[in-house]
Amino acid sequence: MNKESSLAQGREYLAIPGPSVIPDVVLQAMHRPAPNIYAGALVEMTHSIVPDLKRVARTEHYVAMYISNGHGAWEAALSNVLSPGETVYVPSTGRFGLGWADMARGLGIETRVQDFGKAGPFDLEKVRETLSADKGHEIKAVLATHVDTSSSVRNDIAGLRRVLDETGHPALLMVDCIASLGCDPFEMDEWGVDVMVAGCQKGLMVPPGMSFVFFNDKADAVQAQMPRVSRYWDWTPRAKPKEFYQHFGGTAPTHHLYGLRAALDLIHEEGVEKVWARHERLARAIWAACDAWSSEGPLRLNITDPGLRSHAVTALQLGAPHGTALRDWLSSQVGLTLGIGLGMAEPGDPAWHGFFRLGHMGHINGQMIMGLLGGIEAGMCALDIPHGSGALGAAAAVIAGR
Repeated sequence: MNKESSLAQGREYLAIPGPSVIPDVVLQAMHRPAPNIYAGALVEMTHSIVPDLKRVARTEHYVAMYISNGHGAWEAALSNVLSPGETVYVPSTGRFGLGWADMARGLGIETRVQDFGKAGPFDLEKVRETLSADKGHEIKAVLATHVDTSSSVRNDIAGLRRVLDETGHPALLMVDCIASLGCDPFEMDEWGVDVMVAGCQKGLMVPPGMSFVFFNDKADAVQAQMPRVSRYWDWTPRAKPKEFYQHFGGTAPTHHLYGLRAALDLIHEEGVEKVWARHERLARAIWAACDAWSSEGPLRLNITDPGLRSHAVTALQLGAPHGTALRDWLSSQVGLTLGIGLGMAEPGDPAWHGFFRLGHMGHINGQMIMGLLGGIEAGMCALDIPHGSGALGAAAAVIAGR
């Protein structure tokens, strides 16, 4: 065999934390001519999408749909309930809480960021202290990230609501579920979340291009008192349209809607609780393999406590330059693409080459995860990266239910 030949031919496996693997039925649903955007099948289909989106978010309230990525959802959520000069509090864990805070600053909103680092969740007792100290209730909203895609930490949103209630603080609870919706358990109404943002390209398994803002009556009442809201971001006509086009502020994202309908069918045919259980078990298989590898080598899981890890993404440290070298080898030699170590170090910093991430969200199953892990082990062998043995057996035992 030619030593320079590649085994990367065939279908590539994109194992990054979004965009996620797109199911064939979603691609097939999108592969069609442009439809009538004024009447007919597209309009009726969209009417079915709204309640099924709310079923995934576990809410009986409202959803507004936007033609944007998750950053657009951030801005939409802020623009509907906060005015320039008002204050938000951001308990940040990793990169994306800081990003939402920066979005708020760009809108003229005052931000109070409490940075809890990159290796753990926010500390609820410190959050309690911050909220208790706000005697005048200057803080109008708390911006929390359920799962930070960079660090892979999963924060306790139900616990955050308890702290708000116990301190008697009236701030809106606004939650970023871009990485977690459809992967990690999330209960919008039960947990008392007022506003939630999500995107279509992760647990919802649709190509990037749509985002969603879910909101309840409390948030809607705040919006009604706003002196002004951007015509495009205004969630009222989108969530309560009198005409079909108002769902989208203009022309509908036609083919994304066809894909989203197919993806929601997959989720509800399986059952949301079973989707969560599948993600949890496959995540544990990945962690079991990582524990075995780390027993005799430099590999480390960023979040040490399994109870605090996302079931959708796993952030890992391998040490520079091994992280980048492994990603490059896997992409060129076996057709497997891993995620960069986003937010753990700056790209110009040599340490940046020591991190990588595994996306395990959406349309994944046991054989795909075993293939992912087998590819990583092959890469570590090829690159002489020290690692412990027994990783694939440990993962297989989890998948087998042992």
